[in-house]
Amino acid sequence: MRIGALAAATGTTTKTLRYYEQAGLLADPPRTSGGYRDYPAHARARVGFIRSAQAAGLSLAEIRDILAIRDGGHPPCGHVTELLGRHLADVEHRIAELEATRATLRELTRTASTTDPATCTEGDICRILTAG
Repeated sequence: MRIGALAAATGTTTKTLRYYEQAGLLADPPRTSGGYRDYPAHARARVGFIRSAQAAGLSLAEIRDILAIRDGGHPPCGHVTELLGRHLADVEHRIAELEATRATLRELTRTASTTDPATCTEGDICRILTAG
């Protein structure tokens, strides 16, 4: 299958597929006598996997590691489970930080709604942010 057909079948672009080759996610495909890339049928599933893994938040380096485990003849399930656990913990930590920021912003918004700019002194940079 030529690169354009693989791109269309996987919802990617030819540029993305070339990048995946360069990044070591896709093997360099054999070439036709005319020099065109001729991807094997299983390349479609591999690109689908790469896109699914990216959607789950995995980096290309992590995806490359998973593919290397599979290409080595071993199931990568344990490795994937560990990666997903770490990513989930990171996301939960970021959510907690965002919730704390939201609470701070809500309080500052309340302070801002009751602050009269006419009462600010020259020494104040902004009483809304320095109150409390």
